[in-house]
Amino acid sequence: MPADTTITMTMNNAPLAQLRLLAWLSPGFPTGAYAYSHGLEWAVESGDIHNGETLCAWLADVLAYGSGRNDAILLRHAHRAARDPAALAQLAELAAAVVPSRERHAETIDQGTAFLRAARAWNCPALPEAVAYPIAVGALAGWHGIDEDLATAAYLQAFASNLISAAIRLVPLGQTTGLQVLVAIEPAILKVANDTGTAHLEDIGGCTFRADLAAMRHETQYTRLFRS
Repeated sequence: MPADTTITMTMNNAPLAQLRLLAWLSPGFPTGAYAYSHGLEWAVESGDIHNGETLCAWLADVLAYGSGRNDAILLRHAHRAARDPAALAQLAELAAAVVPSRERHAETIDQGTAFLRAARAWNCPALPEAVAYPIAVGALAGWHGIDEDLATAAYLQAFASNLISAAIRLVPLGQTTGLQVLVAIEPAILKVANDTGTAHLEDIGGCTFRADLAAMRHETQYTRLFRS
Protein backbone atom coordinates (compact mmCIF):
# COMPACT_ATOMS: atom_id res chain seq x y z
CA MET A 1 0.00 0.00 0.00
CA PRO A 2 1.43 3.44 -0.91
CA ALA A 3 2.57 5.48 2.06
CA ASP A 4 0.35 8.43 1.13
CA THR A 5 -2.85 6.35 0.92
CA THR A 6 -5.62 7.66 3.21
CA ILE A 7 -8.07 5.17 4.70
CA THR A 8 -11.44 6.56 5.74
CA MET A 9 -13.51 4.49 8.17
CA THR A 10 -17.15 5.28 8.91
CA MET A 11 -19.43 4.04 11.67
CA ASN A 12 -23.19 4.15 11.84
CA ASN A 13 -24.75 5.38 15.03
CA ALA A 14 -25.49 1.98 16.59
CA PRO A 15 -21.86 0.81 16.97
CA LEU A 16 -20.81 4.30 18.09
CA ALA A 17 -23.60 4.33 20.69
CA GLN A 18 -22.46 0.97 21.99
CA LEU A 19 -18.85 2.16 22.25
CA ARG A 20 -19.87 5.23 24.22
CA LEU A 21 -22.15 3.32 26.56
CA LEU A 22 -19.40 0.77 27.15
CA ALA A 23 -17.07 3.62 28.08
CA TRP A 24 -19.52 5.62 30.20
CA LEU A 25 -20.89 2.62 32.15
CA SER A 26 -17.63 0.73 32.47
CA PRO A 27 -16.44 -0.08 36.02
CA GLY A 28 -13.31 1.88 35.06
CA PHE A 29 -15.19 5.10 34.32
CA PRO A 30 -14.33 7.47 37.21
CA THR A 31 -17.69 7.83 38.96
CA GLY A 32 -16.50 6.30 42.24
CA ALA A 33 -19.24 3.64 42.05
CA TYR A 34 -16.93 1.08 43.70
CA ALA A 35 -17.21 3.03 46.97
CA TYR A 36 -21.00 2.57 47.33
CA SER A 37 -23.01 -0.52 48.27
CA HIS A 38 -26.53 1.02 48.21
CA GLY A 39 -27.18 -0.30 51.73
CA LEU A 40 -25.98 -3.77 50.80
CA GLU A 41 -23.29 -3.69 53.48
CA TRP A 42 -25.90 -3.50 56.23
CA ALA A 43 -28.01 -6.18 54.55
CA VAL A 44 -25.02 -8.52 54.61
CA GLU A 45 -24.20 -7.78 58.25
CA SER A 46 -27.84 -8.33 59.27
CA GLY A 47 -27.93 -11.68 57.45
CA ASP A 48 -30.49 -10.67 54.84
CA ILE A 49 -27.92 -11.42 52.15
CA HIS A 50 -25.64 -14.40 52.74
CA ASN A 51 -25.38 -16.28 49.42
CA GLY A 52 -26.09 -15.98 45.72
CA GLU A 53 -29.80 -16.78 46.05
CA THR A 54 -30.51 -14.11 48.66
CA LEU A 55 -28.45 -11.56 46.73
CA CYS A 56 -30.39 -12.33 43.55
CA ALA A 57 -33.73 -11.90 45.33
CA TRP A 58 -32.61 -8.61 46.92
CA LEU A 59 -31.40 -7.17 43.62
CA ALA A 60 -34.51 -8.28 41.74
CA ASP A 61 -36.71 -6.43 44.25
CA VAL A 62 -34.58 -3.27 44.19
CA LEU A 63 -34.72 -3.28 40.41
CA ALA A 64 -38.44 -3.93 40.09
CA TYR A 65 -39.86 -2.06 43.05
CA GLY A 66 -37.21 0.36 44.27
CA SER A 67 -34.42 2.64 43.15
CA GLY A 68 -33.66 0.65 40.01
CA ARG A 69 -37.10 1.33 38.60
CA ASN A 70 -37.08 4.96 39.74
CA ASP A 71 -33.67 5.55 38.18
CA ALA A 72 -34.89 4.04 34.91
CA ILE A 73 -37.87 6.41 34.82
CA LEU A 74 -35.69 9.42 35.61
CA LEU A 75 -33.11 8.40 33.02
CA ARG A 76 -35.74 8.07 30.32
CA HIS A 77 -37.20 11.50 31.02
CA ALA A 78 -33.74 13.08 31.12
CA HIS A 79 -33.00 11.42 27.79
CA ARG A 80 -36.08 13.03 26.24
CA ALA A 81 -35.27 16.42 27.77
CA ALA A 82 -31.59 16.37 26.78
CA ARG A 83 -31.88 19.62 24.79
CA ASP A 84 -34.19 21.39 27.24
CA PRO A 85 -32.07 22.90 30.07
CA ALA A 86 -35.12 24.06 32.06
CA ALA A 87 -36.69 20.59 31.99
CA LEU A 88 -33.38 18.99 32.95
CA ALA A 89 -33.04 21.34 35.91
CA GLN A 90 -36.50 20.34 37.15
CA LEU A 91 -35.70 16.66 36.71
CA ALA A 92 -32.46 17.14 38.64
CA GLU A 93 -34.40 18.66 41.54
CA LEU A 94 -36.89 15.80 41.53
CA ALA A 95 -34.19 13.15 41.41
CA ALA A 96 -32.43 14.71 44.39
CA ALA A 97 -35.69 14.92 46.34
CA VAL A 98 -36.98 11.36 45.94
CA VAL A 99 -34.03 9.51 47.50
CA PRO A 100 -34.98 8.10 50.93
CA SER A 101 -31.81 8.73 52.96
CA ARG A 102 -28.75 10.93 53.34
CA GLU A 103 -26.34 8.29 52.06
CA ARG A 104 -28.49 7.47 49.04
CA HIS A 105 -28.59 11.19 48.24
CA ALA A 106 -24.81 11.43 48.43
CA GLU A 107 -24.44 8.26 46.37
CA THR A 108 -26.49 9.46 43.41
CA ILE A 109 -25.32 13.10 43.49
CA ASP A 110 -21.63 12.26 43.90
CA GLN A 111 -21.69 9.69 41.12
CA GLY A 112 -23.68 11.93 38.80
CA THR A 113 -21.38 14.87 39.36
CA ALA A 114 -18.28 12.70 38.84
CA PHE A 115 -19.84 11.19 35.72
CA LEU A 116 -20.41 14.61 34.16
CA ARG A 117 -16.92 15.74 35.09
CA ALA A 118 -15.41 12.75 33.31
CA ALA A 119 -17.82 13.04 30.38
CA ARG A 120 -16.47 16.46 29.45
CA ALA A 121 -14.21 14.56 27.05
CA TRP A 122 -17.40 14.31 24.99
CA ASN A 123 -19.81 17.09 24.12
CA CYS A 124 -22.22 17.47 27.07
CA PRO A 125 -25.68 19.01 27.57
CA ALA A 126 -26.32 21.88 29.98
CA LEU A 127 -26.93 20.43 33.43
CA PRO A 128 -26.71 21.69 37.04
CA GLU A 129 -23.26 21.36 38.57
CA ALA A 130 -24.48 18.73 41.06
CA VAL A 131 -26.87 16.24 39.49
CA ALA A 132 -28.20 12.74 40.20
CA TYR A 133 -26.54 9.88 38.36
CA PRO A 134 -29.52 8.71 36.21
CA ILE A 135 -30.17 12.29 35.10
CA ALA A 136 -26.55 12.70 34.02
CA VAL A 137 -26.48 9.41 32.10
CA GLY A 138 -29.86 9.92 30.49
CA ALA A 139 -29.15 13.48 29.40
CA LEU A 140 -25.77 12.60 27.93
CA ALA A 141 -27.19 9.60 26.07
CA GLY A 142 -30.03 11.69 24.69
CA TRP A 143 -27.69 14.50 23.71
CA HIS A 144 -25.65 12.07 21.64
CA GLY A 145 -28.70 10.43 20.05
CA ILE A 146 -28.16 7.08 21.73
CA ASP A 147 -31.22 4.86 21.79
CA GLU A 148 -33.26 5.40 24.96
CA ASP A 149 -34.08 1.72 25.49
CA LEU A 150 -30.45 0.70 25.03
CA ALA A 151 -29.25 3.37 27.47
CA THR A 152 -31.83 2.33 30.09
CA ALA A 153 -30.97 -1.36 29.93
CA ALA A 154 -27.24 -0.63 29.99
CA TYR A 155 -27.62 1.64 33.04
CA LEU A 156 -29.60 -1.00 34.95
CA GLN A 157 -27.06 -3.67 34.08
CA ALA A 158 -24.22 -1.47 35.32
CA PHE A 159 -26.20 -0.69 38.51
CA ALA A 160 -26.70 -4.39 39.22
CA SER A 161 -23.12 -5.26 38.34
CA ASN A 162 -21.77 -2.74 40.83
CA LEU A 163 -23.89 -4.18 43.65
CA ILE A 164 -22.85 -7.71 42.75
CA SER A 165 -19.22 -6.59 42.89
CA ALA A 166 -19.85 -5.15 46.35
CA ALA A 167 -21.49 -8.39 47.50
CA ILE A 168 -18.58 -10.46 46.23
CA ARG A 169 -16.36 -8.56 48.66
CA LEU A 170 -18.85 -8.35 51.53
CA VAL A 171 -20.49 -11.79 51.85
CA PRO A 172 -18.00 -12.91 50.46
CA LEU A 173 -19.00 -14.60 47.22
CA GLY A 174 -16.86 -16.11 44.53
CA GLN A 175 -16.55 -14.53 41.11
CA THR A 176 -18.41 -17.47 39.57
CA THR A 177 -21.35 -16.99 41.93
CA GLY A 178 -21.38 -13.29 41.11
CA LEU A 179 -21.59 -14.03 37.41
CA GLN A 180 -24.36 -16.56 38.01
CA VAL A 181 -26.35 -13.87 39.83
CA LEU A 182 -25.79 -11.43 36.99
CA VAL A 183 -27.11 -13.98 34.49
CA ALA A 184 -30.08 -14.79 36.73
CA ILE A 185 -31.25 -11.18 36.98
CA GLU A 186 -31.00 -10.40 33.27
CA PRO A 187 -34.76 -11.01 32.82
CA ALA A 188 -35.48 -8.61 35.70
CA ILE A 189 -33.26 -5.94 34.14
CA LEU A 190 -34.95 -6.27 30.76
CA LYS A 191 -38.43 -6.25 32.32
CA VAL A 192 -37.77 -3.04 34.24
CA ALA A 193 -36.25 -1.44 31.16
CA ASN A 194 -39.31 -2.42 29.12
CA ASP A 195 -41.93 -1.55 31.74
CA THR A 196 -40.59 1.97 32.29
CA GLY A 197 -40.82 2.87 28.61
CA THR A 198 -44.22 4.50 29.06
CA ALA A 199 -43.87 5.49 32.74
CA HIS A 200 -44.63 9.03 33.86
CA LEU A 201 -42.82 10.96 36.57
CA GLU A 202 -45.91 10.44 38.72
CA ASP A 203 -45.12 6.72 38.65
CA ILE A 204 -41.95 7.23 40.68
CA GLY A 205 -42.17 5.53 44.05
CA GLY A 206 -41.26 2.29 45.71
CA CYS A 207 -42.01 -0.37 48.29
CA THR A 208 -38.56 -1.81 49.03
CA PHE A 209 -38.73 -0.78 52.66
CA ARG A 210 -36.08 -3.22 53.85
CA ALA A 211 -33.59 -1.86 51.30
CA ASP A 212 -34.43 1.72 52.29
CA LEU A 213 -33.97 0.87 55.98
CA ALA A 214 -30.65 -0.78 55.13
CA ALA A 215 -29.47 2.46 53.55
CA MET A 216 -30.53 4.44 56.65
CA ARG A 217 -29.00 2.01 59.14
CA HIS A 218 -25.74 1.91 57.23
CA GLU A 219 -25.16 5.51 58.34
CA THR A 220 -24.53 4.31 61.90
CA GLN A 221 -23.08 0.88 61.15
CA TYR A 222 -20.05 0.26 63.37
CA THR A 223 -17.65 -1.05 60.72
CA ARG A 224 -18.01 0.02 57.11
CA LEU A 225 -16.08 -0.58 53.90
CA PHE A 226 -18.46 1.42 51.72
CA ARG A 227 -19.84 4.95 51.78
CA SER A 228 -23.45 3.77 51.47
